Amino acid sequence: MNVSHLHRCSQLLRYFGPQWLMYRTWHAMRMKSGLVRLQLPATTWEEQPCTSFLTDRSLGDPERYAEYRRTSAPRFFFDPQDREAYRTVFEKWDTSKESPLSAADDIGRGFISFFSHERMNVGFPPRWHSDPIHDKEFRKNQHWSQISDFAAGDIKLAWETNRFAFVFPLVRAFWRTGDTQYAELFWQLIESWREANPPETGVNWKCGQEISLRVMAWCFGLYGFAACGTSTPARMTMLAQMIAVSGLRIESNISYALSQRNNHGLSEAMGLWTIGSLFPEFIDSKRWAARGKQLLESQAVELIYDDGAFSQHSMNYHRVMLHDYIWSIRLSDVLQQPFSDSIRDRIAKAGEFVFQLQDELTGRVPCYGQDDGALILPLNNLDYRDYRPVVQAASFLTKGRCRFDAGPWDEDLFWLFGVKDTSTYKVRDDLSGVGEVPGSQSVSVCNSESSSRSDFDAPVGGYATMRAADGYAVTRAATFHHRPAQADMLHVDIWWRGENIAIDPGTYSYNSPPPWNNPFAHTSFHNTVTVDGKDQMDRASRFLWLPWLKGKSYERNVPCHGDVSCWNGEHDGYRRLSDPVTHRRGLVRLGAEHWLVVDSLSGRQSHDYRLHWLLIDGLFQTDHAETSIEIQTSKGPYRVAIASSSPSLKLTVTRAATDSALGWRSTYYHSVEPALSACIESTSSEIVFATLLGPDTQSVSIDRDLVVVRGSEWNAAVSLNLINTNGMPLVASVHAHGTLEKNLPHLNHSLPHLIPEFRRCTSC
Repeated sequence: MNVSHLHRCSQLLRYFGPQWLMYRTWHAMRMKSGLVRLQLPATTWEEQPCTSFLTDRSLGDPERYAEYRRTSAPRFFFDPQDREAYRTVFEKWDTSKESPLSAADDIGRGFISFFSHERMNVGFPPRWHSDPIHDKEFRKNQHWSQISDFAAGDIKLAWETNRFAFVFPLVRAFWRTGDTQYAELFWQLIESWREANPPETGVNWKCGQEISLRVMAWCFGLYGFAACGTSTPARMTMLAQMIAVSGLRIESNISYALSQRNNHGLSEAMGLWTIGSLFPEFIDSKRWAARGKQLLESQAVELIYDDGAFSQHSMNYHRVMLHDYIWSIRLSDVLQQPFSDSIRDRIAKAGEFVFQLQDELTGRVPCYGQDDGALILPLNNLDYRDYRPVVQAASFLTKGRCRFDAGPWDEDLFWLFGVKDTSTYKVRDDLSGVGEVPGSQSVSVCNSESSSRSDFDAPVGGYATMRAADGYAVTRAATFHHRPAQADMLHVDIWWRGENIAIDPGTYSYNSPPPWNNPFAHTSFHNTVTVDGKDQMDRASRFLWLPWLKGKSYERNVPCHGDVSCWNGEHDGYRRLSDPVTHRRGLVRLGAEHWLVVDSLSGRQSHDYRLHWLLIDGLFQTDHAETSIEIQTSKGPYRVAIASSSPSLKLTVTRAATDSALGWRSTYYHSVEPALSACIESTSSEIVFATLLGPDTQSVSIDRDLVVVRGSEWNAAVSLNLINTNGMPLVASVHAHGTLEKNLPHLNHSLPHLIPEFRRCTSC
């Protein structure tokens, strides 16, 4: 073992601990030696008959089993017998363009939606082991442990079809129309999958999380089509067997999922809890349900922080986590086996976290962190990027009230809680939460919660937002407690009138040919500063960065005079260099529409500093003399101006580069669209950058430790702390004048007269 490997092992030991390192070593040995194949051998469906899983073997008779499911099966979120009564409920959510009917009809023609975005021809029945985008087949005749995750391309392109997410539009279409073709499609696809995927063989048995999400969809279809004549006894017995075999597979390797300390362990725990609680007729159900529930409880404490942030540092995986828990906790309520109050409190905080990071006009959130296109509960007509449904469901589950007024995001409440119409719900003083009609799951009262957002801090996760009348900003300065997936500390998102102006690039693919091999995880593609062309951390593997940097978010106690506010943060990612550099950043709100971002970096030797901004696409003009760019957006022109303490700067703007990932963004997995990549580079020992973003003509300049900003009817002076950089926030104070001045009777001078006073204060 060479020095670099020893160093890597020491870092893994430091961040993950000896128990984790020993387990991962043991797991790798099990996989490589073939021990996994001996412990969980490949078989056929015939070798694992349904009777072998049943406590009452007589239920192996399809007719008896179907009768048992009709009369004694556990309750679900909805009662199949109520379908006719609810048909009119869906009218308010459907339009000619937004309805599950077109997606459901597409499935019979061999088309499904990939990553909630791209209409993909997978065939009917689908080519279950195929990547339909590249017409590539994954191995289907080998034990799953012998198949590499990445040797044959992006494995998610095969898994996407096999998640069975298309079951949800099929059920939603059937409940709207009563057309049994949708139920027949469901069962034909189940039968086809079974024939193509014998137990433990092929790529679709490789991941326990994928199996768990598939089981989630199967259960939704089983109950959604239960009252339909196409759900024959033979088919119901067949699906029960498939779910039981899935339970064995999840349980056998769940330790590996737990070792990842992310959504994998949560989803597999959800899978065990779901199977164990909905199929008590299985021999192993009590053990599966108990194990799944215990793991969901313990992981909520470990992986969801006290401030509501999630260990995976990703907005999309945060939603996956919430959906896992909303499904699991609601199921426990229906079955009268409730989870603890502490887990509900965690989910309430996690839902509030998303709410605080949302754009008020669109329901979208920053595309922060890894995003693999997962939407495991697609129960509404809204776009994948709209997070209002999950926020509404989390609030309803944990607080018994809605976060938003009535809208298309309410369809989730119908499927999960039986809510018919939130528009008729009124806040009543005599009811503190949710009232249920006796003998049903129909919610009759919903206490609507005020949908106000304000400046928000998640101190453990390190996230911070600043709200303005016409938009908001999001940034992050965190010390990692769990494995980072991207080197993007101090990235800033800017939103204006529902438009995401300064954007996160997203995630294109976890495994594609260059330049698309997960490039957006690197620092250089985010809205921050790189030093000497290096990432903030070293990329040790596809999903591992070392060493974990430490970030710090300062309290918002900087003196701010006028309609302004300020946040400061820093990180030590570049302190690992031979000549250490600390990156400090200040984020200043200037009134209702303008933002100032100030960066300070300093070392003893000369470094190459590069400030990068990824901006919304649109017609643009570059003013090289002013180092500014003006973009024509759907809401009007928007300007980004950059100043620096360096005497000579050159602004470079790239749109949709042909030979790199520069000037691109990925709002949906495996899909890219143009964006504007603007960067300024300078070589010096220390530097200050100041970026002003806003909708009208303004200018920004730097005079030593003072940043001067001028708008059309206002100006501001931002004093910097450049002398004492040890544990001090970058922005020391902010003074505004003109239309930004408020409650400042003592400031009756123009900005030029203020500058000398700032000089005296900063030199004190």
